[in-house]
Amino acid sequence: MKIRYASLAILLAAISCAKRPDAIVPADIPMAAYTGSPCPVLATELVKEQENLAALSKAQNQAATGDAVGVFLIGVPASSTFGGDKEGQVAVSKGKVQAIQSAMRSKNCASS
Repeated sequence: MKIRYASLAILLAAISCAKRPDAIVPADIPMAAYTGSPCPVLATELVKEQENLAALSKAQNQAATGDAVGVFLIGVPASSTFGGDKEGQVAVSKGKVQAIQSAMRSKNCASS
């Protein structure tokens, strides 16, 4: 019986671990939020958001690694427990990048 509870606790801890950035689905950001901007502004916004996404992805990878180590050592996903999980922010940033790229394609902007 104790083994069953221990297994359940480990399973629950593993499920609550931070995801790797590549496993996070982009948030649905409407392209219309960017279609009013001219191509140079869109290009600048795209670079800025891609840099933001890279920073968030790095932090999310660190959280996922921290969770894996925490679960292995103490049975608790430490990064997720203490606010290191950036899943929502990564999803929004991915969605913004996709929306900006879609707006640029719709306006036939030159891609950099």
